[in-house]
Amino acid sequence: MSTPTSSFDVAVIGGGPAGLSAALVLARARRSVVVIDAGRPRNAPASRMHGFLSRDGMAPAELLAAGRDEVARYGGELVTDTVAGLMTSANGRFGLLLGSGRGLAARRLLVTTGLTDRVPDLPGVAERWGKDLLHCPYCHGHEVRDQPLGVLGGTPGAVAHAQLVRQWSDDVVFFAHTTRLTDVEREQLTARAIGIVEGTVGGLVVDDDRLSGVRLADGRLVARSAVFVRPGLAGNDDFVRGLGGQADEDGWPLVDAGGRTTVDGVWAAGNASNPRAQVITAAGEGSAAAIAINNDLTDEDVRDAVDAFRAGLPVRSTT
Repeated sequence: MSTPTSSFDVAVIGGGPAGLSAALVLARARRSVVVIDAGRPRNAPASRMHGFLSRDGMAPAELLAAGRDEVARYGGELVTDTVAGLMTSANGRFGLLLGSGRGLAARRLLVTTGLTDRVPDLPGVAERWGKDLLHCPYCHGHEVRDQPLGVLGGTPGAVAHAQLVRQWSDDVVFFAHTTRLTDVEREQLTARAIGIVEGTVGGLVVDDDRLSGVRLADGRLVARSAVFVRPGLAGNDDFVRGLGGQADEDGWPLVDAGGRTTVDGVWAAGNASNPRAQVITAAGEGSAAAIAINNDLTDEDVRDAVDAFRAGLPVRSTT
């Protein structure tokens, strides 16, 4: 790793709602902070985000642009890049090598790199993702309320997802796909008037850039206006793992209430550690992590000041 050319109190890896919220709090606390982001947010395919108080219906890109402006206004540095290398130094600091070759150093590290959605490999799925193939009913259910909806099986929790989607429409169909329904699940779906379509799904049918239905492998076509799927979730937490961070039984980084991981000096927030975090939740977790990090830095500042004082060094003014 090259010699760091810039040093910061905190380096934030990931510039989504969690990372930007944390950077804003830290910059306002007069900490030097840098945000490194590759510019590939999870919710980029979505045209609008919902459930964020005072920002309901805003385009995700607009929220991020506003957040970046706010962080920059308080002196935070924003870098569009990737982290190619990460290491700890003898004094407990972190060294970061960016994809561009630039080196950075930081006293603390916050990982807010989000997660990756693993959607079924079926024709039409990738093209309609975030449009009318949806994953979060709390994010998109209201916009497709009372329409003919489908829920694609074949992933863990798909049946429970169908029961949840039923809250937004009386016309819901569960496409079993590769899911083998138990007698209890079948009874529960039937009791709530959720239709069950047996058979493997062949793909989505799109007309005039809109989802019109789901085609089964045997050729049957079931008309639907939108389809929900519960994707597999893979955390983008390689940085925490690479530093020796521990994970829970589901593979997500272990963190305390403030986002502190099991690695000294490293925090995680948002979808990097909490797969259920929506935009507003991730922003809140970022803020909580920033406060915890600033408190931790303050404790270190006090220790360093006392050591210097005892050594007879001049007291550094805080004004």
